[in-house]
Amino acid sequence: MNKLCNLLGVEHPIIQAGMVWCSGWELASACSNSGALGVIGSGSMYPEILDEHIAKCKAATSMPFGVNIPLLYPDIDKHLESIFKHKVPVVITSAGNPAKLTGLLKERGVIVFHVVSSARFAKKAEDAGVDGVIAEGFEAGGHNGREETTSLCLIPQVRQAVQIPVVAAGGIGSGSAMFAAMALGADGVQIGSRFVASEESSAHLNFKKRVIAAAEGDTVLTLKELAPVRLIKNSFYQDVLDACQSGAQKAELAALLGRGRAKKGMFEGDLDQGELEIGQVSAQIKNLMPAKSIIDEILSDFRATQVRMNKIKV
Repeated sequence: MNKLCNLLGVEHPIIQAGMVWCSGWELASACSNSGALGVIGSGSMYPEILDEHIAKCKAATSMPFGVNIPLLYPDIDKHLESIFKHKVPVVITSAGNPAKLTGLLKERGVIVFHVVSSARFAKKAEDAGVDGVIAEGFEAGGHNGREETTSLCLIPQVRQAVQIPVVAAGGIGSGSAMFAAMALGADGVQIGSRFVASEESSAHLNFKKRVIAAAEGDTVLTLKELAPVRLIKNSFYQDVLDACQSGAQKAELAALLGRGRAKKGMFEGDLDQGELEIGQVSAQIKNLMPAKSIIDEILSDFRATQVRMNKIKV
């Protein structure tokens, strides 16, 4: 059996990314029931909301699922209470030092993965005791690494740096991309943007339709002065660009970003003034599908790619 599947107790080496405003219990349970690891994105949830989503996910699936915790989140202790109370088997940490929570989580029997954007951070995560790392390339949506290393370069570098399982993320939305990532040394993949355009995603329908309509070049990595984030170009992005070009300082950019800008765009459907976080792979997404159909399509494409590659002689 695949090393990642063995560790997580899942059928397929696919992790559904825990994305803010898009990854509630419906999506997580649908992915887990389809043989992948479903993940609830806690970064956009108050503690009581996360507790409710975990309880509903447990009721909807008997398969393993996880929770993503951005380490910069202010209510981590309360989130941990719900995770421990409900015995969530997997936690994926991001946006911070993995040493902050790994020991505590491991003491409670939780499998821990940490999201990294460089081989150096991957080694740091391994030294902190995580069970695996998720190597996320520059192509990914949402908050991204400052190194701007593409997945094609990042995956083999991380594979060489650590002995623990490596999951590839960033720019993966098809079975052929999954095959390529595993050929580079990944044990599995994490997929985010493709699941935004799923029926079970908690994203607003306006945002889902905008993702499907996205063309090549519609996304950009911006706000590097604060925290790099990849999003779809719109009026909000233009305001950010104008501010940066006029020499705005961090405080001014933070004020422009304000509170709830991501919620406004992805959850409430304001395509003009909202922050529309999505990856470059959005240009390849052409339809809205159930999560199970997305996973089945990826697996079918992966197997077809295997057959095709086996016929190539060099």
